[in-house]
Amino acid sequence: MKIEGKNYRTIWFEKNIVKIIDQTKLPHKFIIKDIKNVKDSVNAIRNMEVRGAPLIGAMAAYGLVLAILEKNDQTYLKKASEDLINSRPTAINLKWSVDRMMKKLSGVKSDKILQIALNEAIEICEEDIRFCENIGLNGLKIIEEIYNKKKDTVKILTHCNAGWLATINWGTATSPIYHAHKKGIPVHVWVDETRPRNQGANLTSFELNEEGIKNTIIADNTGGILMQRGEVDMCIVGTDRTLSNGDVCNKIGTYLKALAAYDNNIPFYVALPSSTIDWNLKDYKEIPIEERSSEELSHIEGLDENGNLNKIQIYPQKSKSMNLAFDITPAKYVTALITEKGVCDASNLGLKKLFDK
Repeated sequence: MKIEGKNYRTIWFEKNIVKIIDQTKLPHKFIIKDIKNVKDSVNAIRNMEVRGAPLIGAMAAYGLVLAILEKNDQTYLKKASEDLINSRPTAINLKWSVDRMMKKLSGVKSDKILQIALNEAIEICEEDIRFCENIGLNGLKIIEEIYNKKKDTVKILTHCNAGWLATINWGTATSPIYHAHKKGIPVHVWVDETRPRNQGANLTSFELNEEGIKNTIIADNTGGILMQRGEVDMCIVGTDRTLSNGDVCNKIGTYLKALAAYDNNIPFYVALPSSTIDWNLKDYKEIPIEERSSEELSHIEGLDENGNLNKIQIYPQKSKSMNLAFDITPAKYVTALITEKGVCDASNLGLKKLFDK
């Protein structure tokens, strides 16, 4: 996808260094950062320089490549894999990616281990691009159906950033939108700002602007009244972990959007690659919900009048705050799941029709 008219991916390998777009600096500054070792990889994930379930999985894969470059030792590799998995607990892609890499690398003593690791990391990225493109083509059919009935702009509400910046390219929730735009279907996106880190405002709106797609940033609690007014034709969000029964774990606030959509008879879709499906957990209460620093709530970052990036405190100094990063949307509120293999009911039966475990 594009930034200032030039095509980019979110992550790539170049001269034994992993290159990323530092997303903590967007939209105000575009910085390509060098990730040189496992510690850098862990920090990039933990500090959300890379974020989004598919992308942090890719970062972890490349992190293991860097671990081999640092020290070609199985004990060190195992420790690196554990550190990467523990960097953020909620998104299943992270563990999925590390487990996939370690299955290829554990016990390998050949001097070709570096090439084996690099090939697998590259394949994880290429696979994600293919999956996200197919998600877009499958979701496009839904947008086309709405447009053919409405014969007017399709108004879509999304939450957080499930765009190309959260993947390697195309995105999950945005991929159908990009495909619709490329096909000439008029779309308008309502972008939840997504407090406290404002991924919607800072990232989703930014990337939609770069692709020339009409969008409007709204406060997180505005979606409900827009639905009541008939200003939303469909909702589409991403997911960090989807259970085999169709329950969805996504950015905090997703559940409330699903409830509002359900109350107003508006379809609520979740877009995901199969790497985001957790086939093992049976109860959403077992999903580890990340609780992040309260400073993300109490402080906000932006440009001052001189164009400098500054952070300021917006809460009373004595106030306490809780910063849960994710919530759960039960399957009964999800109209359908949009995957790389097709669209299915948010249920065990629906997923099994598409995927062989």
